[in-house]
Amino acid sequence: MADSKSKEAVTIQTIAKLANVSHTTVSRALNGSSSVKPETRRKIERIAKEAGYVPNFNARRLVTHRSYNIGVFFSNLNGGTSASFLSTTIETMEKLLSASYTFSVGSIEKEHAADKLSKQNYDGILVMSQSDADDEFIERARQQKIPTVVLNRFVDNPEIDNFAIDEKLGLRLATEYAIRMGHRQFALIEGVEKFASTQLRTAGFKEALETHAIDSESVIYKHGGDYRPAGGNVEMRQILSSGKVPTCVICENDDMAIGAINACSEFGYRVPEDISVIGFDDMPYSQYLTPELTTVRKPTETMIQKGIKRLLEMIEKPADVEPVRRIIDPEIIVRSSVKKIN
Repeated sequence: MADSKSKEAVTIQTIAKLANVSHTTVSRALNGSSSVKPETRRKIERIAKEAGYVPNFNARRLVTHRSYNIGVFFSNLNGGTSASFLSTTIETMEKLLSASYTFSVGSIEKEHAADKLSKQNYDGILVMSQSDADDEFIERARQQKIPTVVLNRFVDNPEIDNFAIDEKLGLRLATEYAIRMGHRQFALIEGVEKFASTQLRTAGFKEALETHAIDSESVIYKHGGDYRPAGGNVEMRQILSSGKVPTCVICENDDMAIGAINACSEFGYRVPEDISVIGFDDMPYSQYLTPELTTVRKPTETMIQKGIKRLLEMIEKPADVEPVRRIIDPEIIVRSSVKKIN
């Protein structure tokens, strides 16, 4: 290990000499370039750490004319973005994004958010889109020539790099599972009405009912959900007070399912003995609830991983303009919150 005095003098050239590679290779490795073999990158990173190398980010930005900052934009952080989805996104970014980059989180609906879009502020952006109202923001980023990948919502534009989850399939799978368990009396607690995820999940629910000849008019639909526990609690209270209690309540995300289960307890109903509950997302806490929550696993981490990988390719190889577009299938995760009815 170098002493404190020698640490100050450690440069890229120092690392190159110790690693027996060119300074260009060291620079690329420390910047997370995919052009450097993984084993070489690990070797260089280890030597840099042992030598006490501290990168001068300001100097690097001046030389490269890059910000080394990734913007992560949600449709609306103040309404509709659950705390669980936000935290999962941040944790995944921290885990997967190269140490060469920082990232900042913002809200598209915040005033003047689009005015800050420039290549001076962002090397690239990930848009965690929920609504087609985001399209104007996405187009503004593209006009600014900022590499942009849209996640979470399928967009029609074939020129946009896009990774999304098959939301409709997800709730169809959940509903069909409940039907196989014998349930015919349902309530659905929907999410934010203008969000594409809400519309698609509701469509998947209705499609499953139609396939199994269950009258959707007999369903209790609650449209006031906000993807947060408090919203699920309020909607479930209204269901339990309606005089027409279903055997199964499907919530369009896990956070609302938490609120719904809590409301059942407050009203003296047991889950799943009296009412079965299903969520959506498979947040990390879902398996630790009482009862453990049956839900739809939304592969958020996989989606973000693909998005980060593609975005870095776009940043490092701007000539590679062929868009990458993928729809990722979810899966039903069966736990103990759904009772089998004879």
